[in-house]
Amino acid sequence: MKLLLTSAGIKNRSIRDALVDLLGKPIAESNALCIPTAIYAFPGGAGFAWKLISGRAASPLCELGWKSLGVLELTALPSIETEHWTAAVEESDALLVGGGDPLYLCYWIQQSGLVDLLPSLHEMVWVGVSGGSLVMGPCVGEEFVYGSPPATGADRAMGLVDFAMFPHLDHDAMPDHSMANAERWAAGLPVPGYAMDDETAIKVVGGTVEVVSEGHWELFDPSPKASEAG
Repeated sequence: MKLLLTSAGIKNRSIRDALVDLLGKPIAESNALCIPTAIYAFPGGAGFAWKLISGRAASPLCELGWKSLGVLELTALPSIETEHWTAAVEESDALLVGGGDPLYLCYWIQQSGLVDLLPSLHEMVWVGVSGGSLVMGPCVGEEFVYGSPPATGADRAMGLVDFAMFPHLDHDAMPDHSMANAERWAAGLPVPGYAMDDETAIKVVGGTVEVVSEGHWELFDPSPKASEAG
């Protein structure tokens, strides 16, 4: 699986070009499924999910001009015949994963059975937004534990990349996402952490990590104390 981990969607030409490169063809020739699941854990989640799917969210994702677009609701999958939804996933070029609670999303990736399908999706592009990106790290940091974590009792996520992410850096409407708070977040991590603004994304293919940005970002190495604790 190829990853495009964004803070706020396809916000600029550089990130869009990175998406097209990962797809290997134009967006207009690509099929996508939207996963809105993460946002349901937040107040007003149903309305935000509709905005994401209808292309009216602040994070451009579904409105990019896909050849086809469907919805993959992870909470529904355990009650559906497996072959019905796996066929739709396997026929898609991209999974568009909206923001919200990354640990809630992680739980449903596992409970839905999607986790078992991911290793076989070699050409699939996972396009994450905020929590939909954070979920791919080994952990999210306590700042992004919004409720009681799943049974692990920790901040562990999918671990498909070896770094964590701090999105929406220095966002005018999100004072908690300051660089000072990003530094505090990073100090508690046992892994490297990227603080990234909404004009930044991280492209991952195999073991190669590339930052794509028209804004600003910073990479923090893990502190020795946090690494020992992890």
